[in-house]
Amino acid sequence: MDIYLNEKKLTVAPGTSIFELRDRNKPGADVVIFNGFPLAADRSLSEGDRVVLIRRGEQPSAEDLEALMASRHTPGVHRRIKQGTVGIAGAGGLGSAIAVALARIGVGHLVVADFDVVEPSNLNRQQYFVDQIGHPKVLALRDNLARINPFIKVTTHNRRLTPQNIPELFAEVDVMVEAFDAPDQKAMLTETFLCLVPGKPLVAASGMAGCGPSNTVTTRRAATNFYLVGDETTAARPGEGLMAPRVGIAAHHQANAVLRLLLGETPA
Repeated sequence: MDIYLNEKKLTVAPGTSIFELRDRNKPGADVVIFNGFPLAADRSLSEGDRVVLIRRGEQPSAEDLEALMASRHTPGVHRRIKQGTVGIAGAGGLGSAIAVALARIGVGHLVVADFDVVEPSNLNRQQYFVDQIGHPKVLALRDNLARINPFIKVTTHNRRLTPQNIPELFAEVDVMVEAFDAPDQKAMLTETFLCLVPGKPLVAASGMAGCGPSNTVTTRRAATNFYLVGDETTAARPGEGLMAPRVGIAAHHQANAVLRLLLGETPA
């Protein structure tokens, strides 16, 4: 019968157990992923089962890492995600967290644009480190993503986005993400992309400041190909700043909306 071991088809004898497979192919593997879930006890294999064997502490090759990621996703999901290209306008609290989430699930190509540098005040919510202060955000983010998943493609644009360059920089994306802080930049990106890059979905955000209730951050379809995340009320202002927990909630709403769009599902 045929099974998949580390995402490669393998023929095994009927009645073969998973631990027999492990001992034969990767002795010492101390994590066994069976059909997307870690396995604690032995069991017999069936036709079409998928097994991934992991040895803790071992640095995986590109091929093995892809197999490991695919093993934790619903069958067929990883292949579709890997083919996706996602644009991210802004590499701050929203954009950097969105990029990290999408890199971790294995989105094949990220296109990130921002003209700012990492500042000390960014570290309360953005995915950077103290030794990256003063570095261009897009370059610092590219380096951090490479440490998380070195096998995805990251294209960076260290420049200010304008109505003139947005269509050029993001023409090939499957999904676009608005991740700016300033309301005027948010409006400019949204209007420009929806008008000049027709047919491509945009996931934007509005309202995630302060420490209000988590469940007031939602995702809704605001118009054709336009999805809006946040509570749409709590903008940053004196006495109500931007902080990691709520910004992170909104960022992961956006990342999940991107995932659903790549899979042909409607964000909600």
